[in-house]
Amino acid sequence: MTNEATDTKNTEIYLSIVAPAYNEAENLPQLIDESREAGEATGKAWEIIIANDCSTDDSSAVLDRLMGEVPQLRVLDMQANSGQSAALDATMRAARGKYIATLDSDLQNDPRDIPKLLEPLDNDECDYVNGWRASRKDKGWRLIVSKYGNKFRNFMTRETIHDSGCGLKVFRRECIERMRLFNGGHRFFVSLVRMDGWRVMEMVVNHRPRTAGVAKYGFFDRFFKVIKDAFVVRWMENKTTVWRASERLQRDK
Repeated sequence: MTNEATDTKNTEIYLSIVAPAYNEAENLPQLIDESREAGEATGKAWEIIIANDCSTDDSSAVLDRLMGEVPQLRVLDMQANSGQSAALDATMRAARGKYIATLDSDLQNDPRDIPKLLEPLDNDECDYVNGWRASRKDKGWRLIVSKYGNKFRNFMTRETIHDSGCGLKVFRRECIERMRLFNGGHRFFVSLVRMDGWRVMEMVVNHRPRTAGVAKYGFFDRFFKVIKDAFVVRWMENKTTVWRASERLQRDK
């Protein structure tokens, strides 16, 4: 039976949930199931898009099975292992929804937070909502790296964002139309959105410990790359011009 609220063939899509995935076979079934709950909670048409970034585990077979069970699931196969920023960019460009929600595939983000993050967008209070993991469930060194990485990032970008690295974000699709997401840019996503003149806010979200799979980033991947990329973003911020224009209609004579 086809649910009219989630018939993606004949209905304009309200929400696209997107996530990059690399060797997350154990986590994918729960990710898809919880995302389905979040999509159905909207009562409107939705889809979920997973970018399989050349996983070497059973992710491909798991996704094949899940596609047969969840008609709203779309899978992008990256032609080469391209990293989180590229895989995330691919899913966002493929999204057809009015709103896009991004997630990490490690289940530390909770997809069931998505409906509450949609509320300020529907109420036109902002254009982009960044998740804030106020109570993080990570190991001590990750918390330290995140804390000082955020402080330095905020200093360089002249912002006050608490948690730029949170994978859970919800925003209008228009926010990415002019964005060029560079390698590592997923950590500065909120800055790139703000640079284009979009209204940004934060909301506290649930955060869970990783229970399966292996973390893909170490200390050097996180801290020193953030420092280097912060200088790139500062340069972009100083050079970016923000404009909006509408074509004038000819007045009746």
